[in-house]
This record gives sequence, structure tokens and C-alpha cells, in this order.
Amino acid sequence: MEFRIALLPGDGIGPDVLEQAVKVLKAIGNRYNHSFQFTEYLVGGVAIDQVGQPLPPETIDGCLTSDSVILGAVGGPKWDDLPGDQRPEAALLGLRGKLGLYANLRPAVLHNALRDACPLRPDIASKGIDIMVVRELTGGMYFGDRGRRQGPMGQEAWDTECYSVEEVERIARTAFEIAMKRKKKVTNVDKANVLESSRLWRSIVLEVAKDYPEVELDHLYVDNASMQLIRIPHEFDVLVTTNMFGDILSDEASMITGSIGMLPSASLGKGKLGMYEPIHGSAPDIAGQDKANPIATILSVAMMFRYSFDLEEEATAIENAVTKVLEARYRTGDIMSEGMTLVGTKKMGDLIVEAL
Repeated sequence: MEFRIALLPGDGIGPDVLEQAVKVLKAIGNRYNHSFQFTEYLVGGVAIDQVGQPLPPETIDGCLTSDSVILGAVGGPKWDDLPGDQRPEAALLGLRGKLGLYANLRPAVLHNALRDACPLRPDIASKGIDIMVVRELTGGMYFGDRGRRQGPMGQEAWDTECYSVEEVERIARTAFEIAMKRKKKVTNVDKANVLESSRLWRSIVLEVAKDYPEVELDHLYVDNASMQLIRIPHEFDVLVTTNMFGDILSDEASMITGSIGMLPSASLGKGKLGMYEPIHGSAPDIAGQDKANPIATILSVAMMFRYSFDLEEEATAIENAVTKVLEARYRTGDIMSEGMTLVGTKKMGDLIVEAL
């Protein structure tokens, strides 16, 4: 098969980790007789420096005409003083909106080889962690009406949480479809005891659940969910929630696995076009130093094969290769521990290619 891949290296360690992802893609191409056409586009701080905006029209057009998009990372202290809509991170919201990517998939998996890195008690970690957080990505407070005004106690600011039936239905359906391929359990997270938007959210999730009688559904308020993720993470399978709650809970779920350098993500819409990226930041302090962990980006490529291309064998091959290298005791600096072999970004990429 032939695929057109838009590469968005971005800032900091983005180019470092994306280089290793391309290396793995080429290895998969050789093994499974696929060919890839790679085209790089500007995004984030580097785009601001070169063309004066974080998301140039050429980047949007290039992504829309591609079969899939792989993003490195954006942002850094260099651009922190810019207005919010002109900062590198604004490119992320723009890409999600322009590409129609409303579902963010954030797997949180504790690899056996990294169990000692889990910050939870050993008796909890020993039960394993394999969670898929499905976060609504283009609605809610992050995209709602906002502003400032003068009130009786001085200046006030507001942000509005708003969800439509269609927005909730499509993200709920995404969660149930994924659950059907996993352990057939969905946990809906909201704040329906307080928020009207959450009450609508829960009612729609309940309606969608009727189409999936094989899937077990339960509900947690977001504060309780945050506690249960620490207490009994092994009890979760698919967790579906709003944009803001998902932003927070997906980071919590990722941290209990030991390192954000290990975790991938996917942003999906109605079609097959998706954007795949590691959840870690741009880490400009180690950019270009061969220190970054490329595994999250490489595992994002595995998600691309699974969710955009429906090629499960290729996805599993990449995941198995990563597991094999970890079990062989190779580590980048962020996951290094006593008795392991320290390797750099490029060497880790090479080892995963060899394992393939």
C-alpha cells in the first residue's frame, strides 16, 4: 500500500523523535511492502520564526491532502510572552479544528519491564495498567465563549462549557466502538451532580449505550475518578470524558505508568485522517542532544496503523518491538534505572528497527 504522510516536526525535541518514527516507518514499509511519501510542514514556534504564524495555511492544506499526520512537539520558553492566539500551542487547537479531529485517544499502559517506575504501591502496580482515555477534543470550555468584564468586585473573567447532542454522541460512540475491541467496559466521567452540561452529557452517553448491550457502562464524577485512577487503575478499561476533564485525567493516567516519554496519542475525526503525536512536551533543554525518548512517537505510529490504516499486524509488530527492546534492558535517560543500559535517541530508534 502507498501512504502520504504529513510530518510536523515542530519545536524542541520534536525533530529528534520524529526522525526515529520515520526510521521505523521505513522498516515497516520494507517488511510489509508499503511505501510512504513524506512531506514536512512548519508548525509551532519554528513556524512563527519563519513565517510569522504558528499554523501556516500551507500546513493545513498539506495535512488535509495527506493520509495521516505525525506531529513532534510544539512550544518553548522562547515564545511564552506572545498572546495566547499567537503562541505555538495555538497550532494544536487550529489543527484539531481544521482537520475535524474531535476524539483524542490516550492509552496509558504500564509495561512489565518498567513496573518499578510506577509511582504507585507495588501491590497496585502488580495488577497492571491498561487504560484508554477517550477525550472530546473540539468542544467544551476550551472552545466556548469567554471574556472579561467589570463587575461589582472588580474585573471578572468567564469561560463557558457548552456541548451539543451531536458532539457528545459522536465521542461516546467512539468510546464504545473502542471498548468493543478491548474488555468491553466504558467508564463515563462527568460532574452531573453540579453541571448542566454534564447532565446532558450523561443522558446522551446512556442513549448511545443502548446500541452496545455487550459493553458494561458505569459513571464516575470527575473528582472520584481522579481518586480511583490512583487506587484501582486496573479496574478501568475505556474512560470517556469532556475536553477539560480529559485533559487533566489523561495526564494523571499517563503519570502513573512511570514516564510521559513512553505514551502515544491519536486524534481522530469522522474519516480515516488522524493526527498522531507523543503526549510529552518539546523539552527544549535537551533538543538536539540525542537524549529524548522516541518511544512515545514510535508507539504513536503504531496507533496510526491501527486507527487510520486498519493494519493491526503492523501496529502490533511495532508494539512488540518496543516491548522486546525494553525487556532487553535498554533505556533512554528519562526511564533509566540501575542495571539498565543507557542509550540515546538514535540508538533507541535503531534498536527498535532491529527488533522489527
